[in-house]
Amino acid sequence: MTNYDMKLTVNGTEHELAVEPRTLLVHALRDELGYTGTNVGCESSLCGACTVRLDGDAVKACTVLAVQADGATIETVEGLAEDGEFHPIQSGFQEEHGLQCGYCTPGMMMAATDLLAENPDPSREEIREGLEGNLCRCTGYQNIVNAVENAAEELHGGAVADGGCSADCAAGRPESGCDSGGGNVRWPGDGGDAE
Repeated sequence: MTNYDMKLTVNGTEHELAVEPRTLLVHALRDELGYTGTNVGCESSLCGACTVRLDGDAVKACTVLAVQADGATIETVEGLAEDGEFHPIQSGFQEEHGLQCGYCTPGMMMAATDLLAENPDPSREEIREGLEGNLCRCTGYQNIVNAVENAAEELHGGAVADGGCSADCAAGRPESGCDSGGGNVRWPGDGGDAE
């Protein structure tokens, strides 16, 4: 099979590579360029472990042929930190214990980065909706939502949008005026009764 010569800019670095036309973007990133933070989970667009930003939009890299990304700008989890300092998304996941095994975490972080680029002050429900294409098989999603909320506050200095609730409310310490259910909202796998 004839290889296709292409260029990608990944995390600010331009790369030239030759790939088979059938090569998925996730495999080009991992196998050809060494960006192993982009994980292969399902290869069928179900889990989101391979989420990257392609020209500013979150995509599942297992659904894009590498040749479709020729000339594109890609952001991976390796590109989040700057000058050795964690990006607020990374800090949020660390501070809020938003990971367990870590396999889904790079994709979650990239989906969250995309969400916050589009909506800098999301409600807790908007965070949940923004991450609904990314699966975590280890943990409940509450700490992941808290991590994104933490990052939004750090990035934009804002509180949670109207209709959301604070981290205290979500942790089961409701405040007056909290109307979203906060800590009463359960996601599958988080130990609640709505499994």
